[in-house]
Amino acid sequence: MRGDSRVAVGGVAGIDEAGRGPLAGPVLAAAVILDPELPIDGLADSKVLSLGRRELLNVEIRTRAAAWALGRAEVEEIDRLNILQATLLAMQRAVTALPFAPVSALVDGNRCPTLPCPVEAIVGGDRTVRAIAAASILAKVARDREMLHLDERYPGYGFARHKGYPTADHVAALRRLGVSDVHRRSFAPVRQLLEG
Repeated sequence: MRGDSRVAVGGVAGIDEAGRGPLAGPVLAAAVILDPELPIDGLADSKVLSLGRRELLNVEIRTRAAAWALGRAEVEEIDRLNILQATLLAMQRAVTALPFAPVSALVDGNRCPTLPCPVEAIVGGDRTVRAIAAASILAKVARDREMLHLDERYPGYGFARHKGYPTADHVAALRRLGVSDVHRRSFAPVRQLLEG
């Protein structure tokens, strides 16, 4: 995370998440406060960017943003709370981890986490709000890297390819190998396998 003394405490934080839909792995969120004196070209919804472009922008955001931070909720929390509440928790953790408190926050989607500042949900915000787009990039890159590590720890499931999403290959691997420690037991395809 980065804090910059040139930027007064405050600013608007953009917040987004990665990993709500997968059957495995944590959900990650990012909060980003952009520095108006250090603009970043090419910010867009992480899903429309190539892998190479996301990686380059990830470095730029971490270097040029006034502040940024990541938050996460683990598989156990997802199963205990449900994916929506776990996602909101990851967002809260990202904002809490910022080096200074934002004056307000903008969140991609239609639900807001409880924060110590005013917060607004914006459907499609990762396409229209630069700070949210920046957060979507940080969250996506961080989660994809996490899934590469899980692919090494749990070979055979294909996490490096599908990042935990319920592809046909992933479901076939689940049937073949069984449910791992990093699979979300509350998600229907996993729960159904456990129930036999």
